[in-house]
Amino acid sequence: ARWQSEYGLSPYDSQILSQDRATADLFMELVRRLGAKYAKTVANFIAGDLASSLNRSNLSAHELPIDIAQIEALLNRSIDGTISNKIAKELFILIWEDALANKPAIPIDEIIEQRGLKQITDIGALEALVDGVLQANAKSVEEFKSGKEKAFNALIGQVMKASQGKANPQQLNELLRKKLQSG
Repeated sequence: ARWQSEYGLSPYDSQILSQDRATADLFMELVRRLGAKYAKTVANFIAGDLASSLNRSNLSAHELPIDIAQIEALLNRSIDGTISNKIAKELFILIWEDALANKPAIPIDEIIEQRGLKQITDIGALEALVDGVLQANAKSVEEFKSGKEKAFNALIGQVMKASQGKANPQQLNELLRKKLQSG
């Protein structure tokens, strides 16, 4: 109940986080490191990606194979927009599997750099991607203009595909809508 009032978490999140001491300690430590305003992000990560990986590996939270500093760095890069949520999930699975295989931990920023995983936030680069997709998908553009919202989602999907999932979703959404409504 304390986390519900202090951090605005749902009863479900609070229950998941307080199921054992190690999970509660991990939550509190990550909130301490990242800041209270990211408590919901931390709770979602623990209840989602982390719980899923623990279950898959048949481990409990006190057997966490990844150093907390790596989790902190991963969440930080997701929070600051360096990587998308989708890429963060993929990256977490990668570092999890490396940890289980007893491979040495590679800093998150190094992995992001080596694999070219940074989100595309440069408006010029996004515009070039959007323009290319609009030119190649005239049918979807016409469908959108005739009121079919599904066509918009198809175009978003094409840009995400062209960017290998690295286009910033919010920026992409705004830019694509603006171009479709002005053109």
